[in-house]
Amino acid sequence: MEKTERQIKSLLWFFIIALFLSGATAMPAATELAFVLKILPQDSSLHHFFSMIENGVTKTQTEFPFLFYGYDWLAFAHFVLAILFIGPLRDPVRNKWVIEFGMIACMLIIPFALIMGYYRGLPFWWRLIDCSFGIIGIIPLYICYRKIQVMELSLNKITYH
Repeated sequence: MEKTERQIKSLLWFFIIALFLSGATAMPAATELAFVLKILPQDSSLHHFFSMIENGVTKTQTEFPFLFYGYDWLAFAHFVLAILFIGPLRDPVRNKWVIEFGMIACMLIIPFALIMGYYRGLPFWWRLIDCSFGIIGIIPLYICYRKIQVMELSLNKITYH
């Protein structure tokens, strides 16, 4: 059972760190876009796409900087969600609901990205990249969930014998 618990904790630390980093990268959008534009070939369609985004970000930052407060709240939400997963780190069985919550959230990314991405005019390939966050996120959570179920069965056997 110790090995299973260590595996769960490793997966949860991966997930927590990924959530935290994802949030941290939400705030410096202009800096990140400038970096991406420097490394992309200038004659590529990706460069054109990111150049268009950078133009929008720069214009918004100059004329309506308060809109970037939304990026700050996006980062904050990621940080708070990362903290939520400390519960299963401490007691995976008792806090299995957090894993279930996380898996539901990961599944909801897909329709949300497809619908809102379409509504906001994002190209389909970009929406698929956003969907991949849900797919990548659900993998460690599902593995944790299955391992927690095994732990529950072991604990139930110990309790009843």
